[in-house]
Amino acid sequence: MRVYVPLTLPGLAEAYKAGELGREPFVAYAVTPALREWYLSDDIEELEYAALNRAALASLRLLAADPAAVRRRVVVAVDVPDGAATADPDRALDPAALGEVRVAGSVALAKAASVHVDSGDAEADVAAAAEALAAADGGDDDAQFVVDGAEDHELLWFATQEIPNLVGLGD
Repeated sequence: MRVYVPLTLPGLAEAYKAGELGREPFVAYAVTPALREWYLSDDIEELEYAALNRAALASLRLLAADPAAVRRRVVVAVDVPDGAATADPDRALDPAALGEVRVAGSVALAKAASVHVDSGDAEADVAAAAEALAAADGGDDDAQFVVDGAEDHELLWFATQEIPNLVGLGD
């Protein structure tokens, strides 16, 4: 199963130094039954893209909690055994938890398929979105518009061999 792990650049640097993602268990996003139902598509590429975007939103939440982090969303795509990622049935209908899974145990960073990171051009919009996130969660439509502005930026694709260069951005 492909899962998408939300991080920040400092979090990616930590994972690179440790050689692994997450501590047991850690949150990731995947194509879950609830995500399939919500997205109303059978196209696996569209569903994977939706899961990636859910992880990008979770990365934005990590940025909101870490004002010192470079304002770029980071998502690592990694394949895990099917039984390693499970969705919480109690949260399946919670819109905030669509696609959310818990991955049991750490995963070697060497198993990552790719890394997705905002370009430098997105930093201002991502910074504004991280700042507006709490208000958007509270129902402020103007703040939600700002948060949606970060989603207008596509995450760039990087090979895992490029991680050392990427984490240099987080220093």
